[in-house]
Amino acid sequence: MSSNSFGKLLTVTTFGESHGPAIGCVVDGCPPGLEISADEFAHDLQRRATGKSRHTSARREADEIEILSGVYEGRTTGTPIGLLIRNTDQRSKDYTTIAQQFRPGHADYSYWQKYGIRDPRGGGRSSARETTMRVAAGVIAKKWLLQRHGVTVRGYLSQLGEITPTGFDWSAVEDNPFFWPVADQVPALESYMDALRKSGDSVGARVNVVADGVPPGWGEPIYGKLDGDLAAALMSINAVKGVEIGDGFASAAQKGTEHRDLLTPQGFASNHAGGILGGISTGQQVTASIVLKPTSSLRLPGATVDASGASVEVITTGRHDPCVGIRATPIAEAMMALVLMDQALRHRAQCGDVGEITPRIPGTIDG
Repeated sequence: MSSNSFGKLLTVTTFGESHGPAIGCVVDGCPPGLEISADEFAHDLQRRATGKSRHTSARREADEIEILSGVYEGRTTGTPIGLLIRNTDQRSKDYTTIAQQFRPGHADYSYWQKYGIRDPRGGGRSSARETTMRVAAGVIAKKWLLQRHGVTVRGYLSQLGEITPTGFDWSAVEDNPFFWPVADQVPALESYMDALRKSGDSVGARVNVVADGVPPGWGEPIYGKLDGDLAAALMSINAVKGVEIGDGFASAAQKGTEHRDLLTPQGFASNHAGGILGGISTGQQVTASIVLKPTSSLRLPGATVDASGASVEVITTGRHDPCVGIRATPIAEAMMALVLMDQALRHRAQCGDVGEITPRIPGTIDG
């Protein structure tokens, strides 16, 4: 198993490299009858795309989706859905001088050790270009979740370097290139990123992603836990070095009386657990966050070795993001949506009738 696929009843397989002729994915297990067209993929693909602001990579890909199979007359047929995007703005010559060098902080060395060969152009298979197809697959999952269960999945940037939001407003998130929830802070973020780009350095970030409307009961003990699947899916995103569910690592400093989510006839009194207990959804908002490391593609020189083991100094040329976290929000949304759809289908297969015989209390009080 090469681990290019994930999911059980809903499976997603991606293929392609950063500078290859195309990237694509196969989504298998989507129920028939879901209305979907190529135009519906454009919004989320453009949210993830490079070249949309001076704060991201200058690479400009059209990211036009081609539906190859699994859709007939605008509706899914229940057969595998093949999606393809042709790469149009590769600039492989930027990587000629470092083709035999291992860039510090990148997957160059580990890929070479594993396979004995690697594609140095834009990172090859390890490039974040691969996440384009995750976002495409996520469009299908988001629409199915909303239509079938009323579930919405959305995210926002919750930290850029040392900067954190001073407030929160969902309406602000889609109105700036950072997916930042405070409009008044956007000018400060732009100034920060301008200075960072000029310095040649990079910075890390944090992204929060939430799902509203998830009913209780999704998730499987012991090795198919909802939070376990979410953690694995989110951790698989390029540059992610940490995943939290609910309060996450902050739980270490909490007392049990603070962390436990008390139940009342009106609903849960809090949501420290992130809407998941025992690996199964509670009916509350499902919350998670990811931390992304600073990109290692820098214009500043760094020590490394080449394929012969000789010491060399490397400067990464090409077009790169000074903060990969800026474009990570739609990727995290897609991965959460895909996990939730897979878990929903698995729950329906085993326990579809249970909801008719068990009482349900409301979600968290006041949201």
